Amino acid sequence: MVKDKIIVALDVPTKEEALAIVEELGDKVGAYKVGMQLYNACGPEILQAIYDRKGRVFLDLKFHDIPNTVASASRVVTNLGTFMFNVHCCGGSAMMKAAVAAMREEAEAKGIEKPLLIGVTVLTSLSEEELQGEIGVARAMREQVAAMARLAKESGLDGVVASAREISVIREACGDDFVIVTPGIRPRDAAADDQKRVKTPGEAVADGADYLVIGRPITKAADRTAAVEAIVKDMEESIQNQ
Repeated sequence: MVKDKIIVALDVPTKEEALAIVEELGDKVGAYKVGMQLYNACGPEILQAIYDRKGRVFLDLKFHDIPNTVASASRVVTNLGTFMFNVHCCGGSAMMKAAVAAMREEAEAKGIEKPLLIGVTVLTSLSEEELQGEIGVARAMREQVAAMARLAKESGLDGVVASAREISVIREACGDDFVIVTPGIRPRDAAADDQKRVKTPGEAVADGADYLVIGRPITKAADRTAAVEAIVKDMEESIQNQ
């Protein structure tokens, strides 16, 4: 179902605020994202609290360290029951391969379902000028994203996190069976906030996004259910018009 493509970002500081959102939205969306703010405030128990309310979790901690450290973290996360977690592609192929191997070994040893493991290409808060001028990447944005996506696929990852603006180059580089998760999603009447490379929900699914991570346009809405329904409608209309 279209609603299953929506991952609500629980970018809030307390367990109480996060669970209020989960209880309000329930299965009207596909999953909930737990990022660094909430995880560091609450610890892994927040995941179980969401599971208790029948929610799935995308654990967005963006592991980026030496291969052994990331492999160890991947083992832990696999046991936490998340349906998806991520690493930074710029950690390199050795790091990503170590994460994949550890995750698969742990899932097989424990007899549990293997989570999706995806890589962060370029943060959606970065502009072309910042990527090249501040960070010193010689490639253009689209070329860098495509290169990171290819590296992720070659390393055994299931997909990547990327701006919806780069979906087409990722599909060209990695094919249709590669998962693309897109943050930086904003309905037409919503503020961009700190995101630089944004698209609407309808545009993102029309371009081929598998999952859309949406935070403030839903969590800060006066009526969160109505906000979700409007987003689902936009997605459905875009799919029908293809």
